[in-house]
Order: sequence, then structure tokens, then C-alpha cells
Amino acid sequence: MDVDVLVRTVFSGLSPLVVEDVADEGARIVVWARTPQGTADCPVCGASSGRVHGFHPRTVADVPVDGRKVVVRVRVRRLVCPTRGCQQTFREQMPGVLERYQRRTARLSRHVAAVVKELAGRAGARLLAVLAVGLSRHTALRALLRIPLPTGRTPRVIGVDDFALRRRHRYATVVIDAQTHERIDVLPDRTADTLQAWLRGHPGVEVVCRDGSATYAEAIRRALPDAVQVADRWHLWQNLCEAALSEVKAHSTCWAAVLDAPIYDGPRARTTLDRWHQVHSLLNQGVGLLECARRLQLALNTVKRYARADRPERMLRVPKYRASLVDPYREHLRKRRTEDPAAPAAHLFEQIKALGYTGCLNLLHKYINQGRADADRSHICPRRLARMLLTRPDNLKPEHRDLLARLTAACPEMTQLADVVEGFAELLTPHAGNVDRLSHWINGVRAVDLPHLHAFTRGLERDRDAVNAALTLPYSNGPTEGVNTKTKRIARQMHGRAAFTLLRHRILLG
Repeated sequence: MDVDVLVRTVFSGLSPLVVEDVADEGARIVVWARTPQGTADCPVCGASSGRVHGFHPRTVADVPVDGRKVVVRVRVRRLVCPTRGCQQTFREQMPGVLERYQRRTARLSRHVAAVVKELAGRAGARLLAVLAVGLSRHTALRALLRIPLPTGRTPRVIGVDDFALRRRHRYATVVIDAQTHERIDVLPDRTADTLQAWLRGHPGVEVVCRDGSATYAEAIRRALPDAVQVADRWHLWQNLCEAALSEVKAHSTCWAAVLDAPIYDGPRARTTLDRWHQVHSLLNQGVGLLECARRLQLALNTVKRYARADRPERMLRVPKYRASLVDPYREHLRKRRTEDPAAPAAHLFEQIKALGYTGCLNLLHKYINQGRADADRSHICPRRLARMLLTRPDNLKPEHRDLLARLTAACPEMTQLADVVEGFAELLTPHAGNVDRLSHWINGVRAVDLPHLHAFTRGLERDRDAVNAALTLPYSNGPTEGVNTKTKRIARQMHGRAAFTLLRHRILLG
């Protein structure tokens, strides 16, 4: 291949220049080049000139070749401006190849920007060093902050959500286009005044997707009274899940009887029953919840939880047994203890160890003392039962569907709970008729004895317009939650040391 053709192929990005020579210096490759002969425009008056006043050398770094640095030494002309009264001379520029005041070619700057956009300072400098581009972490951050942020039109549908700059201390707000998922802006806090000022400064927003934050709701009402607020369907379902779990816990004595599962019995259970009687005794005397909390020295939410239970048995719980390494060998243990009730735990330990058990003897002792080895079936905690109750029936195994049917038939309230959960799940698919169906669903819930779901329905009524929009419109705040997930990755990547300006820049660059 001809040398000139090879040079044009390898250094095609320098084609606007005239490459005169290429020198191999071992650790680096030096390219000697000059600007082409021709005219250039004055940067002040725009007049063309080809009259040379002198020459100026520039040394810039280019994209590495064969794992070695490439240095370009360019002879740049200084031209005389022909316009009377304008500056006397000017240095010609090569847009797209050489940028003013830069020590890197434009294409190397693009490569550096692509790396620091993903990795920022230290990590970006380390990767660039492997790619034979020498760069300090401070220069990497400066290159990152020089990347222009996207500037687009104000979208018609936006999503807003908060994320933690420092958990429980400082939070910020991210605004995205809910239709294209493009980041629009990041606000330094999550106050109503900040969001209100941003909305007023960006007219054209018609729909706002948000979570259940009362602060955001108030800001939107004040700034855009005619805008449609859309609650997040995922948060609606999450709130229902929490209420359903509380109801499952409250009816532990009902479904635990079907499984012959133990109920907490001891000082803790007796204390729970005594507190229930104390709270309801004060309530029957007309004492308010806050005064009950003060007299009994309990948290207000604790008093509310006791007040919701109409019977003391509803405060008793099934023990929270987690999955154990002994569970796969429960049937063997049950069989051996049936044959020999006095079998030492050490002998049982050796037997199941030969079958593949990897736990310790103390774990086996605890498992036996809790009575889990003698039960007819493995223990089910309230959370596991609630998870089966809240799972799509098609995704349950046949044995789990049969078990769920038995447990929900343990008492009328559990049957009603399964029905209302199924009814609300059907509402989460947006449809124009869901507004009337939601009203019917709320009336049905209020007619049954499920106090935790009553509290859930009161929350729906407080934000009814946004809930109606969530169940009828196709918009969702899910994309905003996705941006927050990526924001956490960015914050962890920078070890939490990034200032708000840098973090905002990386979020908006996407």
C-alpha cells in the first residue's frame, strides 16, 4: 500500500490538515502537519485573507494508534486582516480538527467525553490511561462539565419524583418527559416552592405524574391549577399490599388454625393483650387517641394499631420464622422423631449431615425447640401468605393455589380480603370505566370488617382526582422511578462525594 494512502487511512480524522511526515519515537507517534494553503475568515469582521504574517506551532494529542500516544505538531498560519480598523492579525482555526485553546484534537475530545460521561473522574482517568490517553481526574471532571446539556422543548406530560442526596437529610427532585423518558431538569431540593417556581418558568405542562407526595401535589395545584395530576399506580398497589399484609397479620389466629401453626405465647403476648385492654378501656371512656398515647406512653401509630383491632386476638401474631437450612430435611426429622421421640439431636445432626445438610448443630437445636420439625408442613409467615395473596393466580404453583384457597377460607374476613385484592388488581389496567368501578370497590371495602383497608380507602379519597387519572390514563411515574434507580448507581459510583452540580450534570446527560 502506498505510504500516502496509509497515512490518509490511519489519520483520516486529520484530513483537513496536510500531513507532511510521521515519526515513530517508540513510546509515541509524532505527526508533522500544516494547515492548507488558502484563505481564512477573520473571527472579528469575517473578511477573508490569505496574506501570511507569520507561523505559529501547535502541539495537540490525537487518538492513540496501536496502543501508543499520538502527538500532532501543526504549523498554523497567522494571517493579516484586510479590513481597516479591525485587528491586525489573527490565527487561523481548523473547526472540527483543532479547537481554540485545546491541547487535544476534536475527535480525541469526543472520545474523552464519551468515557467521562459514563465514569466521571477517577474511574474515567484510569480507563483512559489504559487506552493510552493521559488525563488527570480533575481534567476528566472539567471535560465532563464542558459537555453541553440537552436543551429541548417543555414537554406536555412530565414526571416528578424525589431522590436522596443524603438519606434522611437532603433530597432533590428529578423532572423527566413522561412520554420520551428524557431527563428535563434536576432541582436542588423537594420543597413545594422550588417545584412551583420551576413549573411557572416552563409553561406548556398539561399532565404531571407523581407519587403520593402532598408537597408535590400542593406545588402543582398552585402553579398549574388546570393541569391533570396522575398518581403512580405502582405506589397505589404498594399501599394496598401494606394494608393487606396488616390484615393478614391481624387474622393470624384464623389461618394459623388451619396449619396448626403456633401463635406467640409468653410475656410478649400477654403484654400485647394487656395493652389492647388498656387502649380500648380509655377509648370507651371517650379519651382521644393522642391522649391515650400520652397516658400509656406509647407512639400514636401504635395506639391507632390497637384501636383498629376490635378483638384482642387480632393483635396476636404467628412467629416470624425465616427459611432455614433444615427445611429440606424436615420430613426426615419428623419421621425419625416419630419412630424414636428420644432420639438425640446429635444423632439426627449426623444423619441429615450425611444427606447434605451444611448447617450447624445449634441451628438444628433451635429448629427442633421451635416445634418446626414436628409440624405436618413447613411454616408459613404472614408475609409469605400475603405474597401469595397478592400474586397473580396464573403465576402460582398448583399446590400454592390450593393452600391459598384453604387459608383464605379460614374466616369470612380472609375471604373478603382475597376478593377485594383481586378487584383492585383489575382496576390497575387503565380504562375509562374505572372511575365508577373504583367507587363501587371503595363502597364494598367499607362494608366489610377490614379496618386497615378502610384506612387505605381514606387515602384514595384524599387524592381521588389523581387516582382517577391514574386508573384511566396511560401515563405512569414508572419512568421517573427508573431514572432514580440509575441515579443511585451514579451516586454509588462516585462514592457519594459528588457535589450537586456534578451529579445533576451526569443525570441530565443520561
